[in-house]
Amino acid sequence: MPRIAVDAMGGDHAPEQVVLGAADAAATGVEIVLVGDVAQIETVLSGHPPMQVVPASQVVAMSDDPASAIREKKDASISITARLVREGRADGLVSAGSTGATLAAAAFIIGRIEGVSRPAIASMFPHGEVVLDSGANLNCRPEHLVQFAVMGAALAEIRNGRSPARVGLINIGEEPGKGRELEREAFEALSTVAGIDFVGNLEGRDIASGLADVLVTDGFTGNVLLKTAEGAARMSYELMSKALVDGNQGHMHDVLEDARTQLDPEATGGAHLLGTKGVVVIAHGSSSRRAVANAILLAAEEAEHHLAERIASGLAALDS
Repeated sequence: MPRIAVDAMGGDHAPEQVVLGAADAAATGVEIVLVGDVAQIETVLSGHPPMQVVPASQVVAMSDDPASAIREKKDASISITARLVREGRADGLVSAGSTGATLAAAAFIIGRIEGVSRPAIASMFPHGEVVLDSGANLNCRPEHLVQFAVMGAALAEIRNGRSPARVGLINIGEEPGKGRELEREAFEALSTVAGIDFVGNLEGRDIASGLADVLVTDGFTGNVLLKTAEGAARMSYELMSKALVDGNQGHMHDVLEDARTQLDPEATGGAHLLGTKGVVVIAHGSSSRRAVANAILLAAEEAEHHLAERIASGLAALDS
């Protein structure tokens, strides 16, 4: 079973919810290393089976400049967590702390896979679709979207078991000539990539259509898409829930509640940072115990399936 390093001090509810989530994940058999303030961690762990704890005397605050903090705070919990991965003492990491600091630690400490221009954040949608980039790279070139497609395909093949993965390009229309210069050039480039099944342009409404396993776009568009989908799901649930309650359809309300659970971001646990030499899962800052546990299980599964190695192999094929 892979070993996952967890930044115990990252997140709005750290260390309590992070440590409890780690304890829940450990109960399933995942080997975990907690990084942070030893006294605080052991207080939360009281009454739970012991776990390995690596001390860290510093924390990167949300107000810190991420790159500067990683350079200056050598003993920060996220920095030490990343070093464990770089040194081979852990196969992946999970953090609910500053996204910027996690990105910086992954890039500067763990390092990028050879050939990766820009690591990307990949978010999982309820039906298994992988959407990237979800916010790491606001401005992209066509070759970046090609790399995102290859990296996302490696993740989708693990998650969905379909090989080759079907890849779609997010655009404002289905025709090849649609979109900005970025999308038009990316469409042409993706059409020639071996190892993926490029299905062409897809619009935002096609995310849950089952037409693609991976949807690629720039980080600005992807982040807006992700947040809009979350808001639309929440609004739809509230409207239907109210209608069912007003209509005294109690049994249907239970069905809707099951659907809401599937749409809950905490069920996934976090988003992947793809393109680094190790599995990196970024959990939401407000992650609960349940979300942290799911993020750790997600990281463990991808590490067990050698996600980083699959990405490296796919990118190497681009240059061959």
